[in-house]
Amino acid sequence: MFPFTPMRNIPMTSLLTNSSAMTALQTLSMTNKNLATTQSRISTGQRVATASDNAAYWSIATTMRSDNKALGAVQDALGLGAATIDTMYTGLSATDDIMSDLKAKLVTARTPGVDRAKVQSDIDNMLSDLKSSADSSVFNSENWLSVNSADPDYNAVKSVVSSFSRAGGVVSIDTVDVDLNSIKLYDSTNDATFTAGTYQTTGVAAYDAATVGDPAAVPPTTTGVISVTVGTAAAVEIAVSQSDTTKDIANKINKLGIEGLTVGISEDGKTLQFSSRSEEDIDIDGQTGTGGLADVTLTAAADADTKTEKGILDKTYDAFRDGAWEEFSISSINISELTDSTADLQTLETYILAVDGASKELADAATNLGAIKNRVDRQQDFVKSMVDSIDRGIGQLVDADMNAESTRLQALQVQQQLGIQALSIANGNSQSILSLFRG
Repeated sequence: MFPFTPMRNIPMTSLLTNSSAMTALQTLSMTNKNLATTQSRISTGQRVATASDNAAYWSIATTMRSDNKALGAVQDALGLGAATIDTMYTGLSATDDIMSDLKAKLVTARTPGVDRAKVQSDIDNMLSDLKSSADSSVFNSENWLSVNSADPDYNAVKSVVSSFSRAGGVVSIDTVDVDLNSIKLYDSTNDATFTAGTYQTTGVAAYDAATVGDPAAVPPTTTGVISVTVGTAAAVEIAVSQSDTTKDIANKINKLGIEGLTVGISEDGKTLQFSSRSEEDIDIDGQTGTGGLADVTLTAAADADTKTEKGILDKTYDAFRDGAWEEFSISSINISELTDSTADLQTLETYILAVDGASKELADAATNLGAIKNRVDRQQDFVKSMVDSIDRGIGQLVDADMNAESTRLQALQVQQQLGIQALSIANGNSQSILSLFRG
């Protein structure tokens, strides 16, 4: 007899359960899943294409892409703003040479014996050129040099979107602002008048403009009469009404011809400025201005309008002529009727000073707009850099490494082939059982 040899641990073969095939199938399924993921990354170029890939990175990338589109809109707005500002700057620059020529013509007209009517012909052409330059400075239906502040849609501050940012979930939009009041040349809105219903004295100063005192203001007068006394002369009473403007009252007093007395108007249009060329004291309703100068501030009636700010070339100046104050603007200068009289030459000098002052304002306006233009140009460069930087940052979060994915694809394809082969072998093991039942 043969000795009994115990059976070793031989795996059981079953027709109902093929463990080897199940293991091979699971491995092949996992390989196919990884292969599908890799193929998706290669086809899209992204390793995080949906929220299911990586919810945190997908959320950040989606938000940053949205912000980058907003920055793209900022780039467009800056481009439009830069073009508009450049157009206005060109218009302002064109007026500078014309203003220099205008001042030269007025200085020439100051020479005795010059035919001022012929000089006025040149001046008229220059004034037309100034208006034409301002009116033609239009870009995208925007004109910041020739405006109408009475238009319901008018806004004195023009804003160019310059940046878009997000911090802590809070969105911020910054702008570059241009104040049209500092650069506009013409404003077609008519000046509203300042109506004086009551008045009060607010202070006195010496004739040489050195302040010598500031007494308390007297109560506002409601009688409608201003009493003016120069030196020891008799008091002169001037009747005023609520319909009188500051200029009306000044003209009334000047036309009385009070010896040595001249009444001017402050720049804001609300103060009468009394001056005595003889430097005698001036008494206004008991308020004495020593040294020959005194101011009276007029308080507007309750329903009075405020004075509208005009443009650099059409705002009003005051010139004393023929015993009264008259208004003029750069755009309305007319020297054709001026003579060589002392009064007319003083009027001409007033025109020259006004043109010189307007030239300085134009230079300031051009400087201001030029600085804004440079700021917009710098912001354009910055926003472009920011867009590129955010694009790179998004790429770091979600873009696939194509070199790595290509290598992984080849490895997974080999694994897939081996998995199929293994599954085939596992399924083939069941076929060998049939040989046990053959006789």
